[in-house]
Amino acid sequence: MSQKPPVDPELRRPLLAYRVMATIVGVLLVVLVLIGVPLANFDGTGMWGIFSSTPEIWEAGSGAHDLGEGITEYLGVAHGWLYMIFLVSAFILSRKARWPIGFTLVTLVCGTIPILSFWAEHRATARVRAEHPAQVEHSPV
Repeated sequence: MSQKPPVDPELRRPLLAYRVMATIVGVLLVVLVLIGVPLANFDGTGMWGIFSSTPEIWEAGSGAHDLGEGITEYLGVAHGWLYMIFLVSAFILSRKARWPIGFTLVTLVCGTIPILSFWAEHRATARVRAEHPAQVEHSPV
């Protein structure tokens, strides 16, 4: 019978890195999906080749439309790169805290769903604090 490797005595740093990245990625995803995409695409034209037309709330080329284009172009790229850092930080935390693969996968996938990402961060943080209180007891996070 094989023994599990010992838990990393210092989980505060990986937990803090995970929480910071989860918050940043979650906020960017909300802004991107709930603000940028509607502003950029609700001009009555087709969207992504999936929808033949969208509601016409503002005209293409208007200030709102241009703002949405900027949000999706710049925040979309930033979110993509930062999501990769989030994945790495979540994976590192999952290995150090010895999460089962199912919990790890749910945590990683929830980072792709607006609003749900905040629930996943709370759930992961609560689990680390419950299972490893000595390693995070003096943590300000």
